[in-house]
Amino acid sequence: MEFYFEKLKVWQEGMNLVERIYKLTGKFPKKEQFGLIAQLRRAAISIPSNIAEGQGRYHRKEFIQFLYNARGSLYEVITQIKVVERLEYLTKRETEELLQQCRLIESKLGGLINSMKERI
Repeated sequence: MEFYFEKLKVWQEGMNLVERIYKLTGKFPKKEQFGLIAQLRRAAISIPSNIAEGQGRYHRKEFIQFLYNARGSLYEVITQIKVVERLEYLTKRETEELLQQCRLIESKLGGLINSMKERI
């Protein structure tokens, strides 16, 4: 049985990003285990988690607030990807693919936020 939030494309894309980040950060230097690895993974997980939690709230305004939280976590992930790029922990291609995923999520989040605002 599928939960309603699992049908949301933006949640699905968020989950794809989490999976990709977990796989890629597994290649980072061990010295980053409690630094960038942990922080990047936490921020990434926060994106679909906030979408799911917000969808479970009773009022649309609460849902919108959780979508804003998800967007904030997304921007945190983008910043951390830029740091990782500077440190050369990922290839240029891996970095660009992650940023492309982030752009897609940003677009879908914006669309969902606007749609929810119109219903208030």
